[in-house]
Amino acid sequence: MNATPPSDAQADRYGPPPPFDPELAAALGVVGEQISVLQSLDDIPALRGSRGLPQLSDEDLRQDGAFEIEERAVPGPPGEPDISLLIARPAGAGPALPALYHIHGGGMILGDNRTGVLPFLDWARELNLVIVSVEYRLAPEHPHPAPVEDAYAGLVWTAEHAGELGIDPGRIIVAGGSAGGGLAAAVALLARDRGGPSLAGQMLMCPMLDDRNDTPSSLQMAGRGVWDRAANHTGWTALLGDRRGGPDVSPYAAPARAEDLSGLPPAFIDVGSAETFRDEDVTYASRLWQAGGRAELHVWPGGFHGFDGLAPQAAISQDARNAQLTWLRRLLAAN
Repeated sequence: MNATPPSDAQADRYGPPPPFDPELAAALGVVGEQISVLQSLDDIPALRGSRGLPQLSDEDLRQDGAFEIEERAVPGPPGEPDISLLIARPAGAGPALPALYHIHGGGMILGDNRTGVLPFLDWARELNLVIVSVEYRLAPEHPHPAPVEDAYAGLVWTAEHAGELGIDPGRIIVAGGSAGGGLAAAVALLARDRGGPSLAGQMLMCPMLDDRNDTPSSLQMAGRGVWDRAANHTGWTALLGDRRGGPDVSPYAAPARAEDLSGLPPAFIDVGSAETFRDEDVTYASRLWQAGGRAELHVWPGGFHGFDGLAPQAAISQDARNAQLTWLRRLLAAN
């Protein structure tokens, strides 16, 4: 199933796509279009097999003894298999530390609990945090609600065992990028609606929020960047099947569908101006404000999807990472 191409009328409504930042454009030429090769569900096995994300060893994660690393099997959703949590705790740290509960990216179809965790370890060193990273079942083999229910079950277990883990249960921040950002937003909604753990914040980095795939930015960026409109269509189809884009999609699958965004924890949202998710992420931040919530929004000019991870040495990537760290520091100081 390929994405329906934008009609001439749709394309004519908008101008050309925003240009990439010059440093990022050069980096994009080097790293290649690593994920935009995803055009249909048939591409998923090859993508997993030949271009999977690199696996980090325990030694990589220990960072010369800076962290104690543990992997635990904990109960999953009722009636479902156990899930695996990767726990990274600063070596020799005292009790009751803040924690980042990390949900990995990968378009709902790739990755594990070690994917994308290294930047979180950098923040953990700086701010003395525990990192807990959840491994959730992947689509299409495990469609919605499996991924979000796994992620939520891991959060509940973490909060219930906070004392054992040396975590302050009142200072848990849910965080993720791309699909993980969308799942983080959904987990925050679930925690609110089920009376679950009280979260100190939600950190949503270029989050994947809207299955409808029809925003101006999705049309502008068709065929461009790291995660384009066809890849996005495929990721959402893997998660939702024929329900994708229809009238009955749960907000716990696609948080942009939520009618009520009140009562949620403070949010950090960032996104590139030259990526598919730009407009859905800006809209989500605006709706959080309209609901009386706290949100900090950054739109990085010329940023493609995941630019700060794929081109970390670029000046704009360093600015983005600094903004993320600054928000975390400010949030923790207030809690």
